[in-house]
Amino acid sequence: MRQHHRTPRLLGTLLLVAAAGLSVGFGAAAPAAADRTAVPLGRVIPAPATVEPGGAPYRITRGTHIRVDEARAAREVGEYLADVLRPSTGYPLPVTTHGDGGIRLRLGDGPFGEEGYRLDSGSRGVTITARKAAGLFHGVQTLRQLLPAAVERRTVQSGPWTVAGGTIKDTPRYAYRGAMLDVSRHFFGVAQVKRYIDQLALYKINTLHLHLSDDQGWRIAVDSWPRLATHGGAGEVGGGPGGFYTKAQYQEIVRYAASRHLEVVPELDMPGHTNAALSSYAELNCDGVAPPPYTGTEVGFSSLCVSKQLTYDFVDDVIRELAAITPGRYLHIGGDEAHSTSHEDYVTFMDRVQPLVAKYGKTVIGWHQLTGATPVKGALAQYWGLDSTGAAEKAQVARAAQNGTGLILSPADRVYLDMKYTADTPLGLAWAGYVEVRRSYDWDPGSYLPGAPASAVRGVEAPLWSETLSTSAQLEQMAFPRLPGAAELGWSPAATHDWDTYKVRLAAQGPRWEALGIDYYRSPQVPWPAR
Repeated sequence: MRQHHRTPRLLGTLLLVAAAGLSVGFGAAAPAAADRTAVPLGRVIPAPATVEPGGAPYRITRGTHIRVDEARAAREVGEYLADVLRPSTGYPLPVTTHGDGGIRLRLGDGPFGEEGYRLDSGSRGVTITARKAAGLFHGVQTLRQLLPAAVERRTVQSGPWTVAGGTIKDTPRYAYRGAMLDVSRHFFGVAQVKRYIDQLALYKINTLHLHLSDDQGWRIAVDSWPRLATHGGAGEVGGGPGGFYTKAQYQEIVRYAASRHLEVVPELDMPGHTNAALSSYAELNCDGVAPPPYTGTEVGFSSLCVSKQLTYDFVDDVIRELAAITPGRYLHIGGDEAHSTSHEDYVTFMDRVQPLVAKYGKTVIGWHQLTGATPVKGALAQYWGLDSTGAAEKAQVARAAQNGTGLILSPADRVYLDMKYTADTPLGLAWAGYVEVRRSYDWDPGSYLPGAPASAVRGVEAPLWSETLSTSAQLEQMAFPRLPGAAELGWSPAATHDWDTYKVRLAAQGPRWEALGIDYYRSPQVPWPAR
């Protein structure tokens, strides 16, 4: 496939100057004498839409209040901000609806959309304005990055806590900005998922895709088919104990994600990647014989029995129960690597299963192989192909996009976070090649897939598969520093995408991750500050 390298832009040069702290139209002003400790306004990830530095900074002190509107949603964001700031500053930071100055979170009319915000900083305080609570929350993430990295620590630090003066106006490029966590190959508990959610929220990611079923494990309780969890969930790659979420635990994850303004998209991968289900119930197999549990890493060998009515009763039940505890819009039905399913059977299966998703009030998402069948109106196809994927397969996806199917872009050799950085990195896989930080960042979703209209692209998602990953520290090694780049591709205007300026902003995140206890890969492509 033709590589999509961007030509150098004047703006990229300007951004590089801005990252160094010099005053230009976009970027950060040179710190005034009284503002030496302030992070330049433009040195955040994702890059804001517009930055207008200038004026006096604001300093958070023991007397600072967090002032919110009467609306409950604004107060919740205010309490979240207070919980972030209190441990490191040691300040009381009361959340109140009265008074002036300090940090103000305001819901109001303006050109913000569902998730945009405006941040104004001056000597009297910082005001974040948005139309919806999600915008306030995203503005708070920007405010966090404008404070010293030590603000993330959970013990009192010395400060000072200064916010540079000026204005940021910010709205996302794409409405769908996702990250996927594979809990099927290795199981991750509720606390581990919550930790990942907090890391996603820092970079304005708004969707958590949970890969809940695969050959190695079924991870969600289903009342009408209880052995899916008790038998199908009792294992993982390498033969570990596995696990599953009760419905209450899954709902706890969903609520926690919502408190960070992320929507959970659950995935039940079908008709392939189903050995855990087939092993749990013999009658789901065409020959009535249950295969043993699987703890390896091969793909493409399993398939639901497309000719059996029981298969669709099963699918109806699991979709019904999962949809009932998922308030979000989407339900992902997988559909990739169904190598043991004939094309005719695959089309038959998808024709029967997609309406079941709509029956229970959800919108279908499938991996891009869904476009080899007939995607229903409104369906989204998640493209995970490579630069080297064949032209016919790309054309098939592009035709679906031309006919109204929306696209989520997750090219494996760009944003699969489980790919090795280099041949020497110990974790991860390399079937899609080595994916260093620059390669992960340096592509444009709007023009990536030949023939697909830019208007069909709904957003970007960074999947993290767990064949080789079993701890939170290992997840973080693979996600950081690549995850923030995927977040920026989803949020920031295309004109801001420039590797030379991005790597400077990315390097500045290193001390923040250390303060948060995030174990990250110190890529030699990034000019990290000395420890």
